[in-house]
Amino acid sequence: MNCRSLKLLIKKSIAIRNIHLGRVTFCTSNMPTTSNTTKELHMDSKIRVAVVQAAPVVLNIEKTVEKLEKLAKEAAGNGAKLVLFPEAFISCYPRGTNFGAIIGSRSDEGREKFRKYWESSVDIPGPIVDKLSSIALEYKIHLVVGVIERDGGTLYCCVVFFDDNGEYLGKHRKLIPTAAERLVWGQGDGSTLPVFDTTVGKIGAVICWENYMPLLRVHMYSKGIQIYCAPTADPRDEWIATMRHIALEGRCFVLGCNQFNRKSDYPEGFVEPEFERLQIKVEDRESNYIMSRGGSVIISPLGKFLAGPNFEEETILYADLEMDDIRRANFDFDVVGHYARPDVFTLHVNEKPNRSTVVTSGNNITSQCSVKNQPQEQQP
Repeated sequence: MNCRSLKLLIKKSIAIRNIHLGRVTFCTSNMPTTSNTTKELHMDSKIRVAVVQAAPVVLNIEKTVEKLEKLAKEAAGNGAKLVLFPEAFISCYPRGTNFGAIIGSRSDEGREKFRKYWESSVDIPGPIVDKLSSIALEYKIHLVVGVIERDGGTLYCCVVFFDDNGEYLGKHRKLIPTAAERLVWGQGDGSTLPVFDTTVGKIGAVICWENYMPLLRVHMYSKGIQIYCAPTADPRDEWIATMRHIALEGRCFVLGCNQFNRKSDYPEGFVEPEFERLQIKVEDRESNYIMSRGGSVIISPLGKFLAGPNFEEETILYADLEMDDIRRANFDFDVVGHYARPDVFTLHVNEKPNRSTVVTSGNNITSQCSVKNQPQEQQP
């Protein structure tokens, strides 16, 4: 059985299962629902969301998930229906290290550091995804988490999505790692750019400096995104302006989510001396200085602060989103609707998966792919 036949069989089985469960739509790892009306009749007018600003237990995936569950439980107990965690929360954003690499040379110590990073990363699907599903189900929350995915020998910066029934909805892989992130993270492709239609609204994620890619933002707007999740590692003041701009531009709620961590959150020897020299003022170089000060924020479709920004501590931000505010904001601006000029500007998006190996046999071309990463079926 070739890859295409296997994908069709899997999708048919999922569709049959969902029919038996009485579901009108079905979601797989890369099959977001796109209807503008499917879930809106069942969506509450006010949705409480939570943005978790915290540090993981670096390179310890089990303890990180334990901390995540504790924070998710707290957020759910305070009424949150959607809980967002930062970029690379499982199991770390490798701030402060260069993995022993300079142009023309890689060190043995850096290779070992990469191996440990790979060991603490996530298989999708896999046991960590299963555990996150159970957390979403137990606390009846939509859960959006930044993870480092491993696929073969490559790591990807990802966001994974779960609904309040514990169903894994899918993932988004970061399209372009920023600067030195490219040492350790691969590039995503157009096959993981979902917006999911859920009972809390249409949710999607754009990671860190992907948010400076205007065409990607327009693609998200064209899918009707309502709760725009922006997990990041950027703690600058300037980042807040970016979050407000996106909310105004997309007429959507924006949830900016960053880690708050100190040097002590990283293992001994993880942070390079060069990081201190370049990033930390001499007077601030005490033993437990702040490495990422957070700056998490929740913003309305008209650019107003609903919560944050917080630059002081680990915390959970909450806001009650008045979903009708989106339509009020659309009165004078809809970037992909009445304020668009498709006769002048048109965006073309390639959502086909890019694979490194394609086997050609006779007149047939068969992509080499694994069952675990089935993309959305593309029309010929």
